[in-house]
Amino acid sequence: MKKVDEATQEERRYFLIRSLLRERPQFCKMSIPEDGEEQKHLLRALMNQRRPSPAPPGFLDVQDAYLKEETLRRGIVDCRELAPAGAEGVKRRLFLWQGDITRLKADAIVNAANEALLGCFIPCHSCIDNIIHTCAGVQLRLACDRLMRDQGRPEPTGRAKITPAFNLPSRYVLHTVGPVITGPLREEDCRLLAGCYRSCLELAAKNGLKSVAFCCISTGVFRFPQERAAEIAVETVKQFLEQDDTVEQVIFDVFTDRDLELYRRQLEK
Repeated sequence: MKKVDEATQEERRYFLIRSLLRERPQFCKMSIPEDGEEQKHLLRALMNQRRPSPAPPGFLDVQDAYLKEETLRRGIVDCRELAPAGAEGVKRRLFLWQGDITRLKADAIVNAANEALLGCFIPCHSCIDNIIHTCAGVQLRLACDRLMRDQGRPEPTGRAKITPAFNLPSRYVLHTVGPVITGPLREEDCRLLAGCYRSCLELAAKNGLKSVAFCCISTGVFRFPQERAAEIAVETVKQFLEQDDTVEQVIFDVFTDRDLELYRRQLEK
């Protein structure tokens, strides 16, 4: 391949796919589709399934160039350009934005992780854990793996860890494990979800981070009721900001129209 900075996105993508296929002998002779979108789908699937291990020679340079260009094409949103929820009190530090959290340029974005903290291994799954790891690159799974090896046990629900964001526009990723709802919602579930928001903010303050973007923790495949989750999120963040001035900006990032409306109602109170 050409020098990384001279190669096209198509050349970079082909190199990455071929490198990942070589790592898996059963796929090394697989033909690479000619269609660009099919190639993107295959690359993401291969990255999703890759176990945490050192990358092959030259891979990271090409991957980083490729992912950063893809991020630029999607468009970066600077959190400093967003409008606050209000003009008084803590509302001046609260923001609501609808869109892909991997486009946000903030000090940190929050990832709704599972207890293994290694990202989602299901090829091209729609969960935020999968998307964040895909856009950050294989270094994120390696960083999480080091944390979990040092910890020696699954990540407790309601706690948080911090890693670099690698190829994302943000500087860091805060990983938190929300409660999984398997029956009627319990008070303990609500306490644990509040712990996710509080743990992330405490970790952000400890590391001197000024802006944090939250996803809607636990409301996807973990099945936490959306309305109650929005109430807990806004209440917990407000309580924290009233007692701490380190974090200057908290963005509630929503994806669905329903979540947008639910958070608007909470922020208007």
